[in-house]
Amino acid sequence: MRVTKFEHAALTLLEAGRTLVIDPGSFTTPLVDIQDLVGIVITHEHPDHWTPDHLDRLLKAFPNTPIYGPEGVGKAAAGYEVTPVRPGDTLELEPFRLEFFGGRHAVIHESIPVIDNVGVMVNDEFYYPGDSYAVPGKEVRLLAAPVGAPWLKIGEAMDFVLKVAPRQVFGTHDMTLSVVGRDMGRARLRWAVEQGGGEFLVLDPGDSTDL
Repeated sequence: MRVTKFEHAALTLLEAGRTLVIDPGSFTTPLVDIQDLVGIVITHEHPDHWTPDHLDRLLKAFPNTPIYGPEGVGKAAAGYEVTPVRPGDTLELEPFRLEFFGGRHAVIHESIPVIDNVGVMVNDEFYYPGDSYAVPGKEVRLLAAPVGAPWLKIGEAMDFVLKVAPRQVFGTHDMTLSVVGRDMGRARLRWAVEQGGGEFLVLDPGDSTDL
């Protein structure tokens, strides 16, 4: 399975010539050269994780592609058919098996309502928590860990990596940072994953790693 990072929080997973897209949002350039799209996962409703333009472009190329997200996504994206998923749900999108965790977005501020958010594990190897520190409670081979956000304190992100204890990790959710700030955050996540003998991967937009 090939995991590719794009700008901010957008990811694609490619297996056996089929693609899963996760969180194509407002900071992400158009996704091109997609092979046989089998599904789109949106972890929550914030526009940096999905936009109508991205969905329209993907659905034009691959009509009737199913979209999955928590109930808040279905309400925000009312013009699209979104299949609701909740923590504990699993689904099969051959060749992908998806399992969902968490349920709530990390707190930004007490004045801002907390919304639905799901983390997603794919094929029991790759895990991405969306905008949360939801720990899946099972072994993770590759973790996409948020490194910068209005809700994120780097010490909490480090603790998240320490709790998950993946074999490999790379930083995501990073377009709100300067290059210097992003690299500082990456260095902290590198320290955290190495405490358990894991490896930090430097992935910039368009870079991939294989599982």
